[in-house]
Parts: sequence; structure tokens; C-alpha cells
Amino acid sequence: MDIGSAIRAIRNRKKITIAQMSEGTGLSKGFISNMENNHTSPSISTLQTVANFLNVPLPYLLLKKDERMQVVRKDERRYTTHTKEKIKVEHLISKDGLALQRVEFPPGTATGEEPHVHEGKECHLVLKGKVLAEQGEDSFVLEEGDSFSWNACAPHFVKNIGEETAIVLIALYTDTASSDPL
Repeated sequence: MDIGSAIRAIRNRKKITIAQMSEGTGLSKGFISNMENNHTSPSISTLQTVANFLNVPLPYLLLKKDERMQVVRKDERRYTTHTKEKIKVEHLISKDGLALQRVEFPPGTATGEEPHVHEGKECHLVLKGKVLAEQGEDSFVLEEGDSFSWNACAPHFVKNIGEETAIVLIALYTDTASSDPL
């Protein structure tokens, strides 16, 4: 863990000097410097004091760098195209088995000719257009603002039944690294 670097980064972002932090926490300047350079391991009680002074939750200081917030800029996103109908999938972001995707279905296109299955659970939000969602004996027509979910291990199918491109936001959770609902 690199707790010291996180503390230093927060302190610097808030434009707090080591002297100010020493005065506000009761910790010596030398201890703070050693802590920020990872030359000492502060107790949980000391970390709570530092977190309170910096006005951040203690658990934030304990996160590893790869556990912190991730950002994917619009121009950094990955795109894929599925099926002969050219369904466009925009991979927005993923974390620990959870993936968020924006899927564009041109008029008349579907996730395939037949219902399909894969690992995971999905939640969908229709952002634009009109789609038919089917799973087993369940069949629903959904429009902008409607949402639906299912266990993807049961055969399922989505088709754009409207006259314009349908856009669906999909959150997919799997226990494995795969994050492709189509």
C-alpha cells in the first residue's frame, strides 16, 4: 500500500503545508514527512486523525491505487460491432466483473437470429427508441425511459422494433472477466 503518497497528494491538492497539518493533527512535522514518504506505518488511530484533518473518509486512504476511481474519457473508449446488422457497442467502463455499455441497434436489428445465453446478470435502460426484449415466455415492448433486467444464463433476445436507432445502456455483471452481452 502507498498510503503516504495518497496523504501527500490530498494535502498538496488542498494546499495544506506540513506545518499546518502538524498543527491541526498534533503530529510532528518529521512524523508526517516520514509517513508521506512511506518510511513509517501509522496506526489506524493516527490515520483516522489524518483523515479527519484532511476531511476524507479513512477507507479512502487504505485503497490501493488500482482500487480508486477510474476515468475513461469519451475519446478513449473502445468500440466493437456485432452481427451482420452492425450493432455498435461502446464499452464505457468496467470494474471487477461489472461492465457498462452503450449499445446502438439500427432499425430492425437484433442481438442475433435466436435467443442466446452467457454468464452473468444484466440491467438495461432504453435511452432512445423502441425495443422488444424476450426471455423464455416473457416478452415486452420497451421505450425510452423503460428498464429491464435478467439473468443472462437463460436464453434472451433484444430487437429494435422502431423506425429509428434504439440506444440501450447495459450494465453487465459476471464473475469472470468477460463483459460482452451480445
